[in-house]
Amino acid sequence: MAKMTNQVHKKSLWKTILQYKYFYIMVLPILIWYAIFSYAPMYGVTLAFKTFNYREGIFGSPWIGLEHFQTILTDLELRRAFFNTILISLVKLVTHFPTPIILAIILYEFSRTVARRVFQTILTFPHFISWVVLSGIIVNLMSREGIFNQLIVMFGGEAISPLVDENAFRPILYITHIWREIGWDSIIYLAALAGINPELYEAAEMDGANRFKRLLHISWPGLKSTVAILLILNVGQLMSQGASFDQIFNLYSSPVYSVADTIDTYIYRTSFTTGGDFGYTTAVGIMKSFISVLLLVTANKIVKKLGEEGLY
Repeated sequence: MAKMTNQVHKKSLWKTILQYKYFYIMVLPILIWYAIFSYAPMYGVTLAFKTFNYREGIFGSPWIGLEHFQTILTDLELRRAFFNTILISLVKLVTHFPTPIILAIILYEFSRTVARRVFQTILTFPHFISWVVLSGIIVNLMSREGIFNQLIVMFGGEAISPLVDENAFRPILYITHIWREIGWDSIIYLAALAGINPELYEAAEMDGANRFKRLLHISWPGLKSTVAILLILNVGQLMSQGASFDQIFNLYSSPVYSVADTIDTYIYRTSFTTGGDFGYTTAVGIMKSFISVLLLVTANKIVKKLGEEGLY
């Protein structure tokens, strides 16, 4: 009986595939791309348990077990980079995540359509400029002869170099990150607000609800699910995109390594500048990925306990 059921199920599956064959053909290039560029290279993960030998290659390199992971626990520079990654990512999450939501509400609630488009275009534009270009602009603005120091000297102060100051470097990261991404990140919240039935606002206004009450009882409930999903995704990316490699790598220098060196910049420096063992840096990458998955699962569970659907 079970065999007959399985045969019927297989026949119906193949029948469905043949019925929608053109859709499967459209998806096929994407599956091939992921297979070649995402899954096939995963054999390199075995380097975390080997000492890489250039002559023997990945498969021929000798196995050393968990030695790299034991070294991670005693590497002082890595521990510092790990702490910097967590701190920078958390502060970015706390300072940046609410700002696109607030901006979207302000643009939607307090501006006309034309003004909204103009402001949105102006605020979104920096996202399309790479950190290589932006860092060059920021470095020039904050150099000894830059406009930043010229204004300080004009008002009787002394010229400073914030990009090589341990106390000033992190705030610069947070401010420039918000400036670059706030407009782009607000787009999805504006889309969510645009999807709310305008008749709800009209009915609430007729019932005497002021702007704040309409925001509290209509706009925010319409945004909550979107905010929850994006919060989960942001928490899951804390170890990678949270502490942006492009931003930090293009802005930092040796005087601020102690407060700016993250896991990604540490791996880059040890792999390509000091000739570090690729097996060790692979182990660091695995550890970072494991922590990211743990954060993602934790954030999803918390959001679901708060009454939202979550990712899964």
